[in-house]
Amino acid sequence: MAVRITIVCENTVGPSLPLIGEHGFSAFIETETGNYLFDTGQGYSIIHNAQCLKKDLASIKGIFLSHGHYDHTGGLPGVLKLKKKVNVYAHPDIFSEKHALVKANGKDEQKYIGMKFKQAYYEKRGAEFVFNTSFSEVAKGIYLTGEVPRTTNFEKGDPRLIVNNDGKLFPDPLLDDQSLILKTTHGFTLLVGCAHSGLINILQHVQDCFKNEKINTVIGGTHLGFLKRDQLDQTISQLKRYDLKTIGASHCTGLEAAAVLFQAFEDKFFFASAGTSVVID
Repeated sequence: MAVRITIVCENTVGPSLPLIGEHGFSAFIETETGNYLFDTGQGYSIIHNAQCLKKDLASIKGIFLSHGHYDHTGGLPGVLKLKKKVNVYAHPDIFSEKHALVKANGKDEQKYIGMKFKQAYYEKRGAEFVFNTSFSEVAKGIYLTGEVPRTTNFEKGDPRLIVNNDGKLFPDPLLDDQSLILKTTHGFTLLVGCAHSGLINILQHVQDCFKNEKINTVIGGTHLGFLKRDQLDQTISQLKRYDLKTIGASHCTGLEAAAVLFQAFEDKFFFASAGTSVVID
């Protein structure tokens, strides 16, 4: 199966394009069986950018949400206004009350970073949620990872991210973090929203699900920009074992971590800014 992946929302914008950048991520996916949307950004740029890129959001057959943070789900109401009725594939924990600890006035303060609205709000506007917790095929050659086992000893996650459970705060396990897998003629392409499960954990999970078939391409946010350098170094060391053909870093990878990835992978690396379009067969 041949696919085209176009980055619609991202922190940065490709050259010579009249697009809007925002802290968020969304990718428009064109396949032989239909068009899909992976994440929706914050909501400020998705409609404008899709129009500029000539990607018809009303044509999509489904929306995949990588997790319940605002910078991946904020554009959902706008897309629903165009599409009216569509399946939205996600983990049920996307509606958990997610917060982040941020520095303000010299101390940590809580900032709400979850879904903008309750489930019923989206459903009234046409969202038909299809919840999954395990690996599943959602269309021909298109798969969701479901919950990703945390097996590495160095991918610790982001300690700033917490969840409010009945008035009590806990580290957010981010069980809702899942990625999208596209089966192509020459292997698999993996789309990650933020890779909160750990990029190596995700890659290993995908290989386990497909009995070690080849993963050629990884595109999306890796969250390496928010974590310690030793985790970045160990991630790069492990990535080399997978012999990826292409790595398209984006969003929460961060510019410094992206620069280190470029040094490690050279011509295999590209930065997936808004407007980037990749054809994979």
